[in-house]
Amino acid sequence: MSPSLILFAVPAFFALIGVELWLCRRRGRRGYRFSDALANLACGVGEQVIVSVVSGGVLVYLFLFERAALARLPEGALWSWAACFVAVDFCYYWAHRASHRVNFMWAAHAVHHQSEDYNLSVALRQSWLQRALSWPFFWPLAVLGFPTGMVVTTYTLNILYQFWIHTQLVGRMGPLEWALNTPSHHRVHHGVDSAYLDRNHGGVLIVWDRLFGTFCAEGAPPRYGVVQPLASFSALRANVDPWRRLARMAAAEPRLSGKLLVWFRPPEWRSTATSPDEGPLRTDPDYVLHDVARPRRARALAAALFLAALLGAIAYLHASPGMAAGPLWAGAVVLLAALAAVGALLDGPSLPAPGAAALDASSSRGAPLVDPRAR
Repeated sequence: MSPSLILFAVPAFFALIGVELWLCRRRGRRGYRFSDALANLACGVGEQVIVSVVSGGVLVYLFLFERAALARLPEGALWSWAACFVAVDFCYYWAHRASHRVNFMWAAHAVHHQSEDYNLSVALRQSWLQRALSWPFFWPLAVLGFPTGMVVTTYTLNILYQFWIHTQLVGRMGPLEWALNTPSHHRVHHGVDSAYLDRNHGGVLIVWDRLFGTFCAEGAPPRYGVVQPLASFSALRANVDPWRRLARMAAAEPRLSGKLLVWFRPPEWRSTATSPDEGPLRTDPDYVLHDVARPRRARALAAALFLAALLGAIAYLHASPGMAAGPLWAGAVVLLAALAAVGALLDGPSLPAPGAAALDASSSRGAPLVDPRAR
């Protein structure tokens, strides 16, 4: 995603989050929790910092386009952009679907699903590694002749579209539900209910899910999160813990082939050689939302540190195209360290907040969850 589009979108993101927060309070709904929302935003800021220093996927695409393109679509033609929109959305569907079915890809993508709330801040909860793992699904477009800039711009717009569908305040949208990915469809995608797992992977269009058998209409209100909860508000842990868990599973396998296959198996797979201590699952009927009671001073310090990191990241993204490698990486390390410190302040040593159980009541009205898949 180009820095110019990111910086243009940031004020709109925060303005819309503010509007949603205001509407939730006006309607008597507790749609936001401070620590969860701040963790979501910290993940998003970190993702943009990482993308600014790791661009191998784009470079490979550019190389393939320059050396292996069968044709070159004209960038000024409207039909080229229309074809690129459909092609990018098609590739996005398969990249997204694979990220739910292959362990090493899920380890990255799980970050986006870890929030146990569902609001516009969740749209900004992005994995620091997902982009790098997704690019290979788009490389065939280079061979087909779609220019690099066209694909990057179309992909960016695809992701920006998906911001607004992360809300519980918009109901079903009539005939648009047949073709477009809507809040109703995407709520299903974020649900951990057994009927909702691995459904509705589309970006802008929902037609791919209808065509390839992964579509599910919204029924009972979903529970949100991942089946095996993170139990942390740290953006660093959000991105690291899924990989640590996979590494532990691989280490426990007695044979080399088993150690390798762990990374490519589906997320629900369990080996007889491993019995990970998974703790309470999000699918347990009596599960209580993860929350911690933090002193007001710690929350204020976390907010101030995040704001400083956000402003620093905006300045960093402005300057990064012209930076030398040394300052570029040093700036990234400083910003990621600041975001890790925000998470440490939010987690703290506290016990679960007394009101956490009540927070889950409004999101647990669906059918009992029985699927034990540790996602």
